[in-house]
Amino acid sequence: MTRVTTLNLPEFHRSILGMDRLMNDFNRLDNSGYPPYNIESIGEDKYQITLALAGFKRTDLTITVKEGLLTIEGKRDNVEIESEDRQFIHKGIGNRAFQRQWKLAEYVEVVDATMKDGLLFVLLERQVPEEKQPKTIEIK
Repeated sequence: MTRVTTLNLPEFHRSILGMDRLMNDFNRLDNSGYPPYNIESIGEDKYQITLALAGFKRTDLTITVKEGLLTIEGKRDNVEIESEDRQFIHKGIGNRAFQRQWKLAEYVEVVDATMKDGLLFVLLERQVPEEKQPKTIEIK
């Protein structure tokens, strides 16, 4: 089952004081908790989504943006299975397939994605076209 999380980044950026309420809203929208992720504000119009993806390789992941919907999917071909000579006593590393989605606000674009030390970093930037930006009118 696919869950869609709506992320209005400009509103997110303005809600620093209400962060605890906002985080509760995110948790309410997606109860699966897998894979865990962070959303950070980096400067005025930049944001970063970080997903913890232990055991995944770059080739296991797909990032797409279609009609303002950011989708990150992970599928592993070589999932570890138990055998007669190998049995898990505790299996806490989730390496199952997943799909996470976020609805991006207007003018928010994915500008970069990198993976390092089991973390996937997706950089987003609000890029308002010049004709849509506020203009200062000189008074003569």
